Amino acid sequence: MAVTSSPARPHVMRAMNEQLLLEHIRSADGISRADLARVSGLAKNTVSLALANLERANLVRPSGVRTGVPGPAAVLYELRPDFGFVLGLDVGRQYLRAAVADMTGGIRARASVRTHSTTGRARVADLVALADSLLDEAGITMTQVTQTVLGSPGVYDPRRGHLWMAGALPGWESPAVLTQLWEAFGENLMIENDVDAAALAERAHGHGRDAASFVFVSIGTGIGMGVVLDGRLHRGHHGAAGEIGFMPLDAAADERDARRRGNLDASGSASGIVRAARQAGARNPSSAQKVFAAAAAGEPWAVRVVDDEALLIARAVCAVVTVLDPQLVVLGGGIGQADGFVDAVGIHLRHLCPVMPELKVSALGVDAVVDGCLAAGTERAWQTITAVPS
Repeated sequence: MAVTSSPARPHVMRAMNEQLLLEHIRSADGISRADLARVSGLAKNTVSLALANLERANLVRPSGVRTGVPGPAAVLYELRPDFGFVLGLDVGRQYLRAAVADMTGGIRARASVRTHSTTGRARVADLVALADSLLDEAGITMTQVTQTVLGSPGVYDPRRGHLWMAGALPGWESPAVLTQLWEAFGENLMIENDVDAAALAERAHGHGRDAASFVFVSIGTGIGMGVVLDGRLHRGHHGAAGEIGFMPLDAAADERDARRRGNLDASGSASGIVRAARQAGARNPSSAQKVFAAAAAGEPWAVRVVDDEALLIARAVCAVVTVLDPQLVVLGGGIGQADGFVDAVGIHLRHLCPVMPELKVSALGVDAVVDGCLAAGTERAWQTITAVPS
């Protein structure tokens, strides 16, 4: 039996036209009615009606006129930056970072604070205080925030309402933490893996702009990876794609730490480097940064520790390359961005890998996770705002 489709209702057609124009206005730096009619294929009177509706909804505004061309000056239209806001949050072991941006990507406020919290509930309270301060600085309220995105260690499973693999933050996997977060930030909260968020920032602002497929490997207080394939973030069936900290690559890792955080994470992160330095005979190596500084000064024990770290990371990258064959591998995090470390990894990788990807150090700073959260939040907010009614 033949199935005939019913004609679209007028309000749906109007919404579709408005969505189409919004997309064109978003991608243009000022665009006229005539240009909108040309690129959209809509009749000029349809464009005029849709623009009027968008102006009444405070979604677009005139931005000036185009002069210097034959005919009358044409009014140009742009998005209203303040028709929505995105709040990006980054929760780490030592620092909390946040930023609020408008819908055109303009940063309204940005802040970073050191945290001494040792429980999940205390960290949430610190995040709320940071967000409140930031929004106050930006001159907006939480009710004006269209989307909030939290970059967090671990994997959030929305089907079960469960956060797991977040062993780097004590108490962070507690169900009470998620309850606190939803109560504080509302139903528009989205939880994104922190390294995945950094990969999104790399795609939007860094070396990933020129690569269809790449991986972002973060090495610092923890180890993780964000995977971008054909321009899209790949999360995997369980959301665990990129959790390379659990790769069983180093039998020397502390067994209890490895069970909690993963073998590679326990041995190759900052704490693992400090432990390796002690085993190499260093006196009170208080941080991975000091171990790298000692290696740069030519201390033999430190040179060995750093080279062992480079080999360990090269093995992990080689395993990734043999499975995904990415065009580009970007190293980030405090250790990944240390002077000369990418070259040391590259030397080992050339002896291990069947093919050699392009290897670069991320040019993004400590706000990479926040910037990735803003990028993800803007896309989600845009989808919400432009959703066509059924």
